Amino acid sequence: MVKTEVSNKEAVINRIEKSSANNIRFAVTDIDGVLRGKFLSKDKVLKALKSGKIGFCNVIFGWDINDACYTNTEASGWHTGYPDAQAFIDVDTLISIPWDDDKPFLIGDFRHDDVFKDICPRTLLKNIEKQAFDLGLLPKYACEFEWFNFSETPQSLYEKDYRNPTPLTPGMFGYSLLRSSLNQEYINEIFDTLKELNIPLEGLHTETGHGVYEACITYDDLSTAADQAIIFKTVVKEIAYQYEILASFMAKWNAALPGCSAHIHQSLWDLKDSKNLFYDSDDENNMSETMKQFLAGQLHCLPHILPMFAPTVNSYKRFVDGSWAPTSISWGIENRTTALRVINPDCNATRIEHRVPGADINPYLAMSAALASGLYGIKHKLKLEDDTFVNGNAYDNQKLKSLPTNLFKATKAMKESPIANELFGVNFVDHFIRTREWEWKQYEPQIDNWELKRYFELI
Repeated sequence: MVKTEVSNKEAVINRIEKSSANNIRFAVTDIDGVLRGKFLSKDKVLKALKSGKIGFCNVIFGWDINDACYTNTEASGWHTGYPDAQAFIDVDTLISIPWDDDKPFLIGDFRHDDVFKDICPRTLLKNIEKQAFDLGLLPKYACEFEWFNFSETPQSLYEKDYRNPTPLTPGMFGYSLLRSSLNQEYINEIFDTLKELNIPLEGLHTETGHGVYEACITYDDLSTAADQAIIFKTVVKEIAYQYEILASFMAKWNAALPGCSAHIHQSLWDLKDSKNLFYDSDDENNMSETMKQFLAGQLHCLPHILPMFAPTVNSYKRFVDGSWAPTSISWGIENRTTALRVINPDCNATRIEHRVPGADINPYLAMSAALASGLYGIKHKLKLEDDTFVNGNAYDNQKLKSLPTNLFKATKAMKESPIANELFGVNFVDHFIRTREWEWKQYEPQIDNWELKRYFELI
Protein backbone atom coordinates (compact mmCIF):
# COMPACT_ATOMS: atom_id res chain seq x y z
CA MET A 1 0.00 0.00 0.00
CA VAL A 2 1.04 3.63 -0.37
CA LYS A 3 2.27 4.41 3.14
CA THR A 4 1.84 7.64 5.05
CA GLU A 5 2.36 8.41 8.71
CA VAL A 6 -0.80 9.19 10.67
CA SER A 7 0.77 12.56 11.46
CA ASN A 8 0.68 13.24 7.73
CA LYS A 9 -3.09 13.00 7.53
CA GLU A 10 -3.12 16.52 6.16
CA ALA A 11 -0.96 15.37 3.25
CA VAL A 12 -3.54 12.69 2.41
CA ILE A 13 -6.36 15.21 2.70
CA ASN A 14 -4.45 17.54 0.40
CA ARG A 15 -3.92 14.73 -2.13
CA ILE A 16 -7.64 13.94 -2.16
CA GLU A 17 -8.56 17.61 -2.47
CA LYS A 18 -6.35 17.88 -5.55
CA SER A 19 -7.76 14.73 -7.14
CA SER A 20 -9.82 15.28 -10.27
CA ALA A 21 -12.21 12.56 -9.13
CA ASN A 22 -15.58 13.62 -7.74
CA ASN A 23 -15.91 10.50 -5.64
CA ILE A 24 -13.68 8.23 -3.61
CA ARG A 25 -13.67 4.46 -3.20
CA PHE A 26 -13.96 3.32 0.40
CA ALA A 27 -14.17 -0.30 1.56
CA VAL A 28 -14.16 -2.49 4.64
CA THR A 29 -13.77 -6.25 4.81
CA ASP A 30 -16.55 -8.56 5.97
CA ILE A 31 -16.09 -11.80 7.88
CA ASP A 32 -15.69 -13.79 4.63
CA GLY A 33 -12.89 -11.56 3.39
CA VAL A 34 -15.01 -9.83 0.77
CA LEU A 35 -14.43 -6.10 0.31
CA ARG A 36 -17.68 -4.25 0.85
CA GLY A 37 -17.50 -0.65 -0.25
CA LYS A 38 -19.05 2.56 -1.46
CA PHE A 39 -18.34 5.43 -3.81
CA LEU A 40 -18.41 8.45 -1.54
CA SER A 41 -18.39 12.10 -2.49
CA LYS A 42 -15.08 13.87 -2.02
CA ASP A 43 -16.66 16.28 0.48
CA LYS A 44 -18.05 13.47 2.60
CA VAL A 45 -14.68 11.68 2.72
CA LEU A 46 -12.81 14.86 3.62
CA LYS A 47 -15.21 15.53 6.51
CA ALA A 48 -14.86 11.93 7.67
CA LEU A 49 -11.07 12.08 7.53
CA LYS A 50 -11.06 15.11 9.78
CA SER A 51 -13.28 13.34 12.34
CA GLY A 52 -11.64 9.96 11.80
CA LYS A 53 -14.94 8.09 11.48
CA ILE A 54 -17.74 7.42 9.02
CA GLY A 55 -21.01 5.49 9.29
CA PHE A 56 -21.27 2.05 7.69
CA CYS A 57 -24.36 -0.14 7.98
CA ASN A 58 -24.24 -2.68 10.79
CA VAL A 59 -25.22 -5.40 8.29
CA ILE A 60 -21.58 -5.63 7.19
CA PHE A 61 -21.14 -8.33 9.84
CA GLY A 62 -24.77 -9.39 9.76
CA TRP A 63 -25.02 -11.25 6.48
CA ASP A 64 -23.24 -13.99 4.59
CA ILE A 65 -21.38 -13.96 1.30
CA ASN A 66 -24.68 -14.05 -0.64
CA ASP A 67 -26.29 -11.24 1.42
CA ALA A 68 -28.56 -13.56 3.39
CA CYS A 69 -28.98 -12.06 6.85
CA TYR A 70 -27.78 -14.20 9.74
CA THR A 71 -30.45 -15.21 12.24
CA ASN A 72 -28.04 -16.74 14.75
CA THR A 73 -25.63 -13.87 15.55
CA GLU A 74 -25.63 -11.39 18.42
CA ALA A 75 -23.44 -8.51 17.21
CA SER A 76 -25.56 -7.88 14.12
CA GLY A 77 -28.95 -9.12 12.99
CA TRP A 78 -32.58 -8.12 12.58
CA HIS A 79 -32.81 -7.70 16.35
CA THR A 80 -30.36 -4.77 16.17
CA GLY A 81 -32.33 -2.85 13.57
CA TYR A 82 -29.09 -2.59 11.57
CA PRO A 83 -27.90 0.84 12.77
CA ASP A 84 -24.75 2.46 11.42
CA ALA A 85 -21.48 1.25 12.90
CA GLN A 86 -18.55 3.64 13.17
CA ALA A 87 -15.90 2.82 10.56
CA PHE A 88 -12.37 4.18 10.84
CA ILE A 89 -10.74 5.42 7.62
CA ASP A 90 -7.07 4.41 7.61
CA VAL A 91 -5.04 7.02 5.76
CA ASP A 92 -2.10 4.59 5.60
CA THR A 93 -4.00 2.60 2.97
CA LEU A 94 -4.40 5.31 0.36
CA ILE A 95 -3.90 4.10 -3.20
CA SER A 96 -5.04 5.42 -6.59
CA ILE A 97 -6.84 3.18 -9.07
CA PRO A 98 -5.04 3.54 -12.43
CA TRP A 99 -7.86 2.13 -14.57
CA ASP A 100 -10.38 4.49 -12.93
CA ASP A 101 -8.68 7.84 -13.62
CA ASP A 102 -6.44 7.45 -10.55
CA LYS A 103 -9.43 7.59 -8.24
CA PRO A 104 -8.37 7.53 -4.56
CA PHE A 105 -9.19 4.32 -2.67
CA LEU A 106 -9.08 3.91 1.09
CA ILE A 107 -9.62 0.92 3.38
CA GLY A 108 -11.17 1.07 6.83
CA ASP A 109 -11.93 -1.04 9.87
CA PHE A 110 -13.97 -0.83 13.05
CA ARG A 111 -11.32 -0.36 15.72
CA HIS A 112 -13.30 2.42 17.43
CA ASP A 113 -16.79 0.92 17.23
CA ASP A 114 -18.06 -0.33 20.60
CA VAL A 115 -19.66 -3.45 19.12
CA PHE A 116 -17.54 -4.33 16.10
CA LYS A 117 -14.05 -3.62 17.47
CA ASP A 118 -13.95 -7.18 18.87
CA ILE A 119 -15.10 -8.94 15.69
CA CYS A 120 -13.63 -6.86 12.86
CA PRO A 121 -11.02 -8.98 11.00
CA ARG A 122 -8.66 -6.09 10.29
CA THR A 123 -8.84 -4.87 13.89
CA LEU A 124 -8.14 -8.40 15.12
CA LEU A 125 -4.99 -8.50 13.00
CA LYS A 126 -3.82 -5.15 14.38
CA ASN A 127 -4.35 -6.36 17.94
CA ILE A 128 -2.39 -9.59 17.43
CA GLU A 129 0.37 -7.68 15.65
CA LYS A 130 0.65 -5.45 18.74
CA GLN A 131 1.09 -8.57 20.89
CA ALA A 132 4.12 -9.41 18.77
CA PHE A 133 5.47 -5.88 19.09
CA ASP A 134 5.09 -6.09 22.87
CA LEU A 135 7.28 -9.22 22.81
CA GLY A 136 9.94 -7.37 20.82
CA LEU A 137 9.00 -9.14 17.57
CA LEU A 138 8.38 -7.69 14.11
CA PRO A 139 6.26 -10.08 12.00
CA LYS A 140 7.03 -10.14 8.28
CA TYR A 141 4.50 -11.87 6.06
CA ALA A 142 3.58 -12.49 2.45
CA CYS A 143 0.82 -14.30 0.58
CA GLU A 144 1.09 -16.27 -2.63
CA PHE A 145 -2.20 -16.86 -4.40
CA GLU A 146 -3.30 -19.38 -7.00
CA TRP A 147 -6.43 -18.64 -9.02
CA PHE A 148 -8.21 -19.95 -12.10
CA ASN A 149 -9.13 -17.74 -15.06
CA PHE A 150 -12.06 -18.25 -17.40
CA SER A 151 -13.24 -16.80 -20.70
CA GLU A 152 -16.49 -15.78 -19.07
CA THR A 153 -18.29 -12.76 -17.67
CA PRO A 154 -20.60 -12.75 -14.63
CA GLN A 155 -23.54 -12.61 -17.05
CA SER A 156 -22.38 -15.45 -19.31
CA LEU A 157 -21.68 -17.69 -16.32
CA TYR A 158 -25.08 -16.89 -14.82
CA GLU A 159 -26.79 -17.72 -18.10
CA LYS A 160 -24.94 -21.06 -18.12
CA ASP A 161 -26.23 -21.77 -14.61
CA TYR A 162 -22.56 -22.01 -13.60
CA ARG A 163 -22.07 -25.13 -15.71
CA ASN A 164 -18.90 -25.88 -17.66
CA PRO A 165 -17.11 -22.53 -17.41
CA THR A 166 -14.62 -22.11 -20.25
CA PRO A 167 -10.99 -22.02 -19.00
CA LEU A 168 -8.80 -19.23 -20.31
CA THR A 169 -6.36 -21.83 -21.69
CA PRO A 170 -6.60 -25.63 -21.94
CA GLY A 171 -4.39 -28.30 -20.48
CA MET A 172 -2.09 -28.98 -17.54
CA PHE A 173 0.89 -26.77 -18.22
CA GLY A 174 2.66 -25.41 -15.14
CA TYR A 175 5.43 -22.81 -15.46
CA SER A 176 4.47 -22.24 -19.09
CA LEU A 177 5.77 -19.15 -20.85
CA LEU A 178 4.01 -20.44 -23.96
CA ARG A 179 0.53 -20.43 -22.42
CA SER A 180 1.17 -17.03 -20.81
CA SER A 181 1.92 -15.54 -24.22
CA LEU A 182 -1.69 -16.16 -25.27
CA ASN A 183 -2.89 -13.57 -22.74
CA GLN A 184 0.23 -11.50 -22.26
CA GLU A 185 -1.57 -8.14 -22.09
CA TYR A 186 -3.72 -9.38 -19.20
CA ILE A 187 -0.75 -10.89 -17.37
CA ASN A 188 1.49 -7.86 -17.93
CA GLU A 189 -1.21 -5.52 -16.72
CA ILE A 190 -1.62 -7.49 -13.50
CA PHE A 191 2.13 -7.42 -12.85
CA ASP A 192 2.59 -3.76 -13.76
CA THR A 193 -0.55 -2.44 -12.06
CA LEU A 194 0.23 -4.18 -8.80
CA LYS A 195 3.69 -2.64 -8.83
CA GLU A 196 2.12 0.77 -9.41
CA LEU A 197 -0.12 0.14 -6.39
CA ASN A 198 2.94 -0.74 -4.29
CA ILE A 199 1.95 -4.42 -4.19
CA PRO A 200 5.10 -5.78 -5.84
CA LEU A 201 5.15 -9.37 -7.06
CA GLU A 202 8.21 -11.60 -6.78
CA GLY A 203 6.86 -13.79 -9.55
CA LEU A 204 3.84 -14.74 -11.65
CA HIS A 205 3.47 -17.99 -13.57
CA THR A 206 1.04 -20.63 -14.74
CA GLU A 207 0.29 -23.49 -12.36
CA THR A 208 -0.80 -26.99 -13.24
CA GLY A 209 -4.40 -26.82 -14.35
CA HIS A 210 -6.57 -25.19 -17.00
CA GLY A 211 -6.03 -21.43 -17.03
CA VAL A 212 -4.56 -21.26 -13.53
CA TYR A 213 -1.91 -18.80 -12.36
CA GLU A 214 0.11 -18.22 -9.21
CA ALA A 215 1.46 -14.89 -7.98
CA CYS A 216 3.83 -14.35 -5.06
CA ILE A 217 3.59 -10.98 -3.31
CA THR A 218 6.85 -9.59 -1.92
CA TYR A 219 7.02 -9.85 1.87
CA ASP A 220 6.35 -6.84 4.10
CA ASP A 221 5.25 -6.04 7.64
CA LEU A 222 2.15 -7.96 8.72
CA SER A 223 -0.49 -5.23 8.42
CA THR A 224 0.75 -4.15 5.02
CA ALA A 225 0.92 -7.76 3.82
CA ALA A 226 -2.70 -8.38 4.81
CA ASP A 227 -3.89 -5.18 3.12
CA GLN A 228 -1.92 -6.12 0.02
CA ALA A 229 -3.52 -9.57 -0.04
CA ILE A 230 -7.07 -8.26 0.20
CA ILE A 231 -6.43 -5.64 -2.49
CA PHE A 232 -4.63 -8.18 -4.70
CA LYS A 233 -7.74 -10.31 -5.10
CA THR A 234 -9.92 -7.34 -5.99
CA VAL A 235 -7.38 -5.85 -8.40
CA VAL A 236 -6.97 -9.15 -10.26
CA LYS A 237 -10.75 -9.56 -10.56
CA GLU A 238 -11.25 -6.00 -11.80
CA ILE A 239 -8.45 -6.22 -14.36
CA ALA A 240 -9.83 -9.56 -15.52
CA TYR A 241 -13.24 -7.96 -16.10
CA GLN A 242 -11.64 -5.52 -18.54
CA TYR A 243 -10.50 -8.47 -20.69
CA GLU A 244 -13.82 -10.33 -20.37
CA ILE A 245 -12.07 -12.80 -18.11
CA LEU A 246 -13.50 -14.07 -14.85
CA ALA A 247 -10.92 -14.75 -12.13
CA SER A 248 -11.92 -17.25 -9.43
CA PHE A 249 -10.22 -17.70 -6.06
CA MET A 250 -12.48 -20.61 -5.14
CA ALA A 251 -10.50 -23.25 -3.24
CA LYS A 252 -11.52 -26.21 -5.44
CA TRP A 253 -13.78 -25.47 -8.37
CA ASN A 254 -13.30 -28.86 -10.05
CA ALA A 255 -12.69 -32.15 -8.25
CA ALA A 256 -10.52 -33.41 -11.12
CA LEU A 257 -8.10 -30.47 -10.91
CA PRO A 258 -5.74 -29.18 -8.22
CA GLY A 259 -7.16 -26.61 -5.84
CA CYS A 260 -6.08 -23.02 -5.28
CA SER A 261 -3.90 -22.19 -2.29
CA ALA A 262 -2.93 -18.99 -0.54
CA HIS A 263 0.29 -20.03 1.13
CA ILE A 264 1.43 -17.64 3.85
CA HIS A 265 5.15 -17.00 4.28
CA GLN A 266 6.15 -15.88 7.77
CA SER A 267 9.19 -14.76 9.71
CA LEU A 268 9.90 -12.77 12.87
CA TRP A 269 12.50 -10.01 13.04
CA ASP A 270 13.80 -7.72 15.75
CA LEU A 271 12.01 -4.39 16.06
CA LYS A 272 14.86 -2.64 14.25
CA ASP A 273 14.20 -4.88 11.24
CA SER A 274 17.87 -5.88 11.23
CA LYS A 275 17.87 -9.53 12.31
CA ASN A 276 15.81 -12.54 11.27
CA LEU A 277 14.94 -14.18 14.59
CA PHE A 278 14.09 -17.47 12.87
CA TYR A 279 17.68 -18.00 11.76
CA ASP A 280 20.43 -19.65 13.80
CA SER A 281 23.60 -20.69 11.96
CA ASP A 282 24.63 -22.93 14.88
CA ASP A 283 21.58 -25.17 14.40
CA GLU A 284 21.86 -28.07 11.95
CA ASN A 285 18.75 -26.79 10.15
CA ASN A 286 19.46 -23.08 10.70
CA MET A 287 16.37 -22.97 12.94
CA SER A 288 16.46 -20.78 16.06
CA GLU A 289 14.69 -21.76 19.26
CA THR A 290 12.21 -18.95 18.56
CA MET A 291 11.42 -20.49 15.18
CA LYS A 292 10.98 -23.96 16.69
CA GLN A 293 8.61 -22.66 19.37
CA PHE A 294 6.67 -20.66 16.78
CA LEU A 295 6.37 -23.72 14.55
CA ALA A 296 5.34 -25.91 17.49
CA GLY A 297 2.61 -23.44 18.40
CA GLN A 298 1.21 -23.45 14.89
CA LEU A 299 1.13 -27.24 14.80
CA HIS A 300 -0.45 -27.45 18.25
CA CYS A 301 -3.19 -24.91 17.51
CA LEU A 302 -3.96 -25.89 13.91
CA PRO A 303 -6.74 -28.44 14.55
CA HIS A 304 -8.37 -26.01 17.00
CA ILE A 305 -8.58 -23.05 14.59
CA LEU A 306 -8.78 -24.61 11.13
CA PRO A 307 -11.84 -22.57 9.98
CA MET A 308 -9.64 -19.46 10.10
CA PHE A 309 -7.60 -21.03 7.27
CA ALA A 310 -10.42 -23.01 5.61
CA PRO A 311 -13.58 -20.92 6.06
CA THR A 312 -16.01 -22.32 3.48
CA VAL A 313 -17.72 -25.59 2.66
CA ASN A 314 -15.62 -25.76 -0.47
CA SER A 315 -12.31 -25.22 1.38
CA TYR A 316 -12.17 -28.83 2.54
CA LYS A 317 -12.49 -30.26 -0.98
CA ARG A 318 -8.91 -29.10 -1.48
CA PHE A 319 -7.45 -31.36 1.24
CA VAL A 320 -6.86 -34.45 -0.87
CA ASP A 321 -3.80 -36.72 -0.78
CA GLY A 322 -1.47 -36.11 -3.69
CA SER A 323 -3.08 -32.79 -4.60
CA TRP A 324 -0.34 -30.40 -3.40
CA ALA A 325 -2.55 -29.48 -0.43
CA PRO A 326 -1.77 -30.79 3.07
CA THR A 327 -3.99 -33.35 4.76
CA SER A 328 -2.17 -33.77 8.07
CA ILE A 329 -0.69 -31.90 11.03
CA SER A 330 2.91 -32.06 9.90
CA TRP A 331 6.05 -30.14 9.04
CA GLY A 332 9.22 -30.72 7.09
CA ILE A 333 12.33 -29.08 5.69
CA GLU A 334 11.58 -27.92 2.13
CA ASN A 335 8.69 -30.37 2.04
CA ARG A 336 5.63 -29.44 -0.01
CA THR A 337 3.58 -32.41 1.22
CA THR A 338 3.37 -31.10 4.79
CA ALA A 339 1.14 -28.48 6.41
CA LEU A 340 4.12 -26.33 7.38
CA ARG A 341 7.22 -26.09 5.22
CA VAL A 342 10.46 -24.77 6.67
CA ILE A 343 12.53 -22.81 4.14
CA ASN A 344 16.02 -22.25 5.55
CA PRO A 345 18.63 -21.12 2.99
CA ASP A 346 20.19 -18.15 4.82
CA CYS A 347 19.67 -15.40 7.38
CA ASN A 348 17.59 -13.27 5.01
CA ALA A 349 15.18 -15.88 3.64
CA THR A 350 14.65 -18.38 6.48
CA ARG A 351 10.90 -18.60 7.04
CA ILE A 352 7.87 -20.85 7.52
CA GLU A 353 5.43 -21.43 4.70
CA HIS A 354 1.92 -22.18 5.98
CA ARG A 355 0.47 -24.40 3.25
CA VAL A 356 -2.98 -25.00 4.75
CA PRO A 357 -4.81 -21.82 3.62
CA GLY A 358 -6.73 -21.86 0.36
CA ALA A 359 -7.27 -18.90 -1.95
CA ASP A 360 -10.73 -18.44 -0.40
CA ILE A 361 -9.28 -17.15 2.89
CA ASN A 362 -10.00 -13.88 4.57
CA PRO A 363 -6.33 -12.73 4.63
CA TYR A 364 -6.80 -10.79 7.86
CA LEU A 365 -8.15 -13.84 9.67
CA ALA A 366 -5.71 -16.36 8.21
CA MET A 367 -2.70 -14.17 9.01
CA SER A 368 -4.10 -13.44 12.48
CA ALA A 369 -4.44 -17.16 13.10
CA ALA A 370 -0.95 -17.91 11.80
CA LEU A 371 0.70 -15.27 13.98
CA ALA A 372 -1.41 -15.86 17.09
CA SER A 373 -0.78 -19.61 17.05
CA GLY A 374 2.95 -19.05 16.54
CA LEU A 375 3.08 -16.59 19.43
CA TYR A 376 1.21 -19.17 21.51
CA GLY A 377 4.14 -21.53 21.01
CA ILE A 378 6.63 -18.85 22.04
CA LYS A 379 4.65 -17.80 25.12
CA HIS A 380 4.24 -21.43 26.25
CA LYS A 381 7.76 -22.45 25.17
CA LEU A 382 6.37 -25.41 23.22
CA LYS A 383 8.68 -28.09 21.86
CA LEU A 384 8.42 -29.64 18.42
CA GLU A 385 7.02 -33.16 18.59
CA ASP A 386 8.98 -35.82 16.74
CA ASP A 387 5.80 -37.42 15.39
CA THR A 388 4.91 -34.31 13.38
CA PHE A 389 8.13 -34.18 11.35
CA VAL A 390 8.15 -35.71 7.89
CA ASN A 391 11.14 -36.47 5.72
CA GLY A 392 9.54 -37.68 2.50
CA ASN A 393 5.92 -38.04 1.45
CA ALA A 394 3.49 -36.97 4.18
CA TYR A 395 0.60 -38.45 2.23
CA ASP A 396 2.04 -41.94 2.82
CA ASN A 397 2.59 -41.44 6.56
CA GLN A 398 -0.30 -43.15 8.33
CA LYS A 399 0.91 -42.08 11.80
CA LEU A 400 0.20 -38.39 11.25
CA LYS A 401 -2.95 -36.80 12.66
CA SER A 402 -5.37 -35.82 9.90
CA LEU A 403 -6.97 -32.42 9.51
CA PRO A 404 -10.77 -32.22 9.99
CA THR A 405 -12.45 -33.18 6.75
CA ASN A 406 -15.30 -30.67 6.53
CA LEU A 407 -16.43 -27.29 7.83
CA PHE A 408 -18.86 -28.82 10.32
CA LYS A 409 -16.17 -30.90 12.05
CA ALA A 410 -13.62 -28.09 12.00
CA THR A 411 -16.09 -25.55 13.39
CA LYS A 412 -17.18 -27.95 16.13
CA ALA A 413 -13.54 -28.51 17.13
CA MET A 414 -12.92 -24.77 17.29
CA LYS A 415 -16.10 -24.15 19.29
CA GLU A 416 -15.16 -26.75 21.88
CA SER A 417 -11.54 -25.65 22.25
CA PRO A 418 -10.42 -23.07 24.85
CA ILE A 419 -7.41 -22.30 22.67
CA ALA A 420 -9.43 -20.23 20.18
CA ASN A 421 -10.74 -17.96 22.94
CA GLU A 422 -7.22 -17.50 24.28
CA LEU A 423 -5.90 -16.56 20.85
CA PHE A 424 -8.68 -14.32 19.55
CA GLY A 425 -10.96 -13.36 22.44
CA VAL A 426 -14.40 -14.64 23.39
CA ASN A 427 -16.40 -12.05 21.43
CA PHE A 428 -14.64 -12.69 18.14
CA VAL A 429 -14.77 -16.47 18.50
CA ASP A 430 -18.47 -16.43 19.37
CA HIS A 431 -19.34 -14.37 16.29
CA PHE A 432 -17.02 -16.24 13.94
CA ILE A 433 -18.26 -19.67 15.08
CA ARG A 434 -21.86 -18.60 14.57
CA THR A 435 -21.07 -17.49 11.01
CA ARG A 436 -19.35 -20.79 10.20
CA GLU A 437 -22.24 -22.76 11.67
CA TRP A 438 -24.54 -20.68 9.47
CA GLU A 439 -22.34 -21.33 6.43
CA TRP A 440 -22.54 -25.09 6.97
CA LYS A 441 -26.33 -24.97 7.38
CA GLN A 442 -26.66 -23.21 4.03
CA TYR A 443 -24.97 -26.14 2.31
CA GLU A 444 -27.39 -28.11 0.16
CA PRO A 445 -25.36 -30.71 -1.72
CA GLN A 446 -28.39 -31.94 -3.61
CA ILE A 447 -28.62 -28.60 -5.40
CA ASP A 448 -26.62 -28.81 -8.59
CA ASN A 449 -23.62 -26.47 -8.68
CA TRP A 450 -24.33 -25.13 -5.17
CA GLU A 451 -20.67 -24.46 -4.41
CA LEU A 452 -19.97 -22.85 -7.79
CA LYS A 453 -22.98 -20.57 -7.47
CA ARG A 454 -21.99 -19.52 -3.97
CA TYR A 455 -18.22 -19.15 -4.18
CA PHE A 456 -17.04 -19.09 -7.79
CA GLU A 457 -16.80 -15.33 -8.28
CA LEU A 458 -17.41 -13.68 -4.92
CA ILE A 459 -14.95 -15.36 -2.56
